[in-house]
Amino acid sequence: MAELKGRHVLAIAVGAFGVIIAVNLVMAWQAIRTFPGLEVANGYVASQTFDVERRAQEALGWTAVPDYRDGRLTLTVTDADGLPAVVQSLEVLVGRTTAANDDQRPVLTRVAGVWEADLALARGKWMLKVEAVATDGTLFRQRLELFVRDEAQG
Repeated sequence: MAELKGRHVLAIAVGAFGVIIAVNLVMAWQAIRTFPGLEVANGYVASQTFDVERRAQEALGWTAVPDYRDGRLTLTVTDADGLPAVVQSLEVLVGRTTAANDDQRPVLTRVAGVWEADLALARGKWMLKVEAVATDGTLFRQRLELFVRDEAQG
């Protein structure tokens, strides 16, 4: 076995740190490339009306519950009494929480008080950004999590 000298230790240290730095650069590049990181264009402007909008939304008493089975996304929106909420308009963004390249905007139709759309989603964790407008113009916004499992697992 050869003698371990200073230049060997230096080469090992430079190689190890080189690998670590290279991996960090690749991961940072992937993170920036796949997720824009913006929730709103201007956080200060959005904060000016946040409390008023939150109180109005809470006064509606609405609850939104997503479900996904057999390639069909369903969204149940109920009012404070547990009845189907009267929704003037509804938009949903379905995507991954960490990447924007899988984002979809399905067109949901109301069937028997439940909003439905055919949608192909891969297994894993999904996020739904729900924006609905009540008949009085009150905006309802909610971010929901949806877990899609293999059909064989149930």
